[in-house]
Amino acid sequence: MISLFLLLALEAQVTSDRILNAGKEPHNWLTYSGTYMSQRHSLLRRIAPANARELELKWVFQSSSLDKFEATPLVVDGVMYVTQPPNDIVALDALTGRVFWTFEYNYAAKADPCCGKVNRGVAILGDTLFMGTIDAHLVAVDAKTGKLKWKVAVADYSQGYALAHAPLVVKDKVIVGTAGGEFGIRGFLAAYDAKTGKEAWRFYTIPAPGEPGSETWKGDAWKRGGASVWVTGSYDPETNLTFWGIGNPGPDWNPDVREGDNLYSDCVVALDADTGKLKWHFQFTPHDEWDWDAVQVPVLADIRFRGELKKVMLWANRNAFFYVLDRVTGKFLFGKAFAKQTWAKGLDDSGRPIKIPDMGPSAEGRLVYPGVQGGTNWYSPSFSPATGLFYLSVWDNYASVYHKFDTPYEPGKRYLGGSPKSIVSPTRREQIRLWDEEAGYGAIRALDPETGEMKWQFKMSDVSDSGVLSTASDMLFAGNREGWFYAFHARDGKLLWKQYLGGQIIAGPMTYEVAGKQYVSIASGHGLFTFGLRD
Repeated sequence: MISLFLLLALEAQVTSDRILNAGKEPHNWLTYSGTYMSQRHSLLRRIAPANARELELKWVFQSSSLDKFEATPLVVDGVMYVTQPPNDIVALDALTGRVFWTFEYNYAAKADPCCGKVNRGVAILGDTLFMGTIDAHLVAVDAKTGKLKWKVAVADYSQGYALAHAPLVVKDKVIVGTAGGEFGIRGFLAAYDAKTGKEAWRFYTIPAPGEPGSETWKGDAWKRGGASVWVTGSYDPETNLTFWGIGNPGPDWNPDVREGDNLYSDCVVALDADTGKLKWHFQFTPHDEWDWDAVQVPVLADIRFRGELKKVMLWANRNAFFYVLDRVTGKFLFGKAFAKQTWAKGLDDSGRPIKIPDMGPSAEGRLVYPGVQGGTNWYSPSFSPATGLFYLSVWDNYASVYHKFDTPYEPGKRYLGGSPKSIVSPTRREQIRLWDEEAGYGAIRALDPETGEMKWQFKMSDVSDSGVLSTASDMLFAGNREGWFYAFHARDGKLLWKQYLGGQIIAGPMTYEVAGKQYVSIASGHGLFTFGLRD
């Protein structure tokens, strides 16, 4: 029986206009990153530095799966929608955590994505939820009843394709991208009609011969060059551009078989949201040899930069450099390393890295900073217009020893061309372990976007895979791999509150309001934990 509360809550459908103006209803969380700008910043103020110590656990949703819980929930008018891995959608009472309904997707048993059977969330439009699946389908589910409306095949999972990220709804289209770069796929983004599931456009992240950028691939390497998409993009309604981060080229660690820059791998691409046509691109790591996917969230902001108001894109890349781009033109404005790196002398005037020779993988192994996890990774950063600071999870002073070897391509099998090792060869003078705490550490950091200067950091005994959330009251929330959930003062990094949740945090926190009370939710281990102020 469907709850009357649920039916009443969904009377007001989530129109395209509501999503476009999501910032005007901060009591809800209508997209994966909160709004199209992907700042993961909330205008809610009830939880503030003055009362942060009063935060207490209000309810927990326990997932029935033991797979990695990486989802960020949506909240729409008191109803929460979250995906429990691999591909179930659960509708919850956002006030109490009571389950309204569960949609269980029966995925193909042989679907085996590279990095776990994960799903990072759903999108909503009207009264329909949209979810990508690990067997490379897109499904539409009734938000009131949890019943399947339609299902379309996006790609062939037997070839290594999968969908892992939360879709992005723009106008009447649902945009998704394909994961599977470790299997020699040819990545792409595609948009589908929200009502029918009919494909509207497709953009391949690796150009075919004769298309712009195809000259950056040698021979037929483009056919299996990876360039996957596995984190949700952003959208700028003023230019009608949607921005997406693209993964590494394949094979990951043997670049000899794919000479050239390998466009559009390790890029941010700006596509016309109506047609999927490429308007501009920027490549962070040309001819990537280290598996530094550029699948970070494109954070859009309007800031004063060098004395002029600019429409920018803020990007902390896995390669350990922080970038500021003009989001209208794609022009490089600024870049600076934010973590230890030994592969580049710096960036030239166009933002292209000045590579240090002989720092790629070798048969014997080569020690390079950052390690394969990067200076940061896919975990969502935050930008606060209130403080003007950019916040992120950092892995600093970590290295990997990169090895390469020949790997024949076989459809549906891993196509890596090497591996990163945590221990240096015994013939070396020192034994360097990737996870040696003396060699590196994790931190939550605040950067000044104009200078790249670190304003503050909170160092941890272990690293963090957590996303970051900021609010208008100068609160900052983040977690870490040990299972701690933290609240900081966003201006100076002062620790205001912490709670041990017992499970690794590899998701992004979000916040919402119901009945005049603000809540903060985060996935940890196999549960979703929701906190509010003491009554």
